[in-house]
Amino acid sequence: MEKLIYQMFILGTGTELDKALSKGLGGVIFFTRDIESKEQFKSLISDIKQKSLIPPFLSIDQEGGRVERTENIHERYLSPRFAFQKGENFLAEQTDKIAHELGEYGINLNFAPCADVNTNPDNPIIGERAFSDKTDEVIQGVNLVSKIYRKNRIIPCLKHYPGHGDADKDSHLTLPQIDLPLEVMEKVHIKPFTCEADMIMAAHLHCTCFDKEVIPASLSKNAIGYLRNTLKYDGVVISDDMVMKGVQDFGSLEACVMAILAGVDMFIFRDANSETIDVIERLAYEAQKNEELRARIFESNNRIQALKNQRL
Repeated sequence: MEKLIYQMFILGTGTELDKALSKGLGGVIFFTRDIESKEQFKSLISDIKQKSLIPPFLSIDQEGGRVERTENIHERYLSPRFAFQKGENFLAEQTDKIAHELGEYGINLNFAPCADVNTNPDNPIIGERAFSDKTDEVIQGVNLVSKIYRKNRIIPCLKHYPGHGDADKDSHLTLPQIDLPLEVMEKVHIKPFTCEADMIMAAHLHCTCFDKEVIPASLSKNAIGYLRNTLKYDGVVISDDMVMKGVQDFGSLEACVMAILAGVDMFIFRDANSETIDVIERLAYEAQKNEELRARIFESNNRIQALKNQRL
């Protein structure tokens, strides 16, 4: 059970990373702090592979522009909006360069593209990270970028379900509220998440169309249930970073339990520290006592292993 639960976590680097890898950690996420030079980064990834009990997802947030982790190595690419505005050929060429670069380092999972439709011009967190403020254009960008990543053996992850584009607050700092009717969410914001997807990231947003009580979509049985039951999505659902303020008020352990029961398969924690390891091991203890939780953990592991077998 402990090994199955470790498979459900993607952690950043930290003092407890080696321990987590030896226990079956699902993957590692890299940030700017981890990338000093090409050679050093390749060496770090090679070392992690050797220490992993089970082949890991080796992941990064490399959208281009504002969200890019390799700025110590080269100049930034264009943000998705500006790359999209330059035309399909430009976007395809830039994505191909990013994918080649990531593949050269050993990355196999990119938390991109953003499938958000940036309908709020004052959005503090999405903005130019979205291809457009028009749903059809976002779908066009998502399909093109995803196809190129897959061709280059990089798993794309669509984010941030059910759509971060109308937010007026930053979910790193608080829990934003999206107060739109379900019909508008479906027509404008959720539609891009019906594109082909190996993995979808759930956002720390409170969507009133799914829940009257204040709860992030990432923990919501209604929001994740809509993705699973209405959209018939059976791929891997991963949370956004679980140390973000938008979810932390629920407490890490309780939030993970709620999310798993809602239908989430994996979690990101940006630091492999003793607190995160404690959450994982307490979750294993909780699972021994909770039959429903155990059943969901087996279900998640089936999805995770299916994706790894297909793509890694």
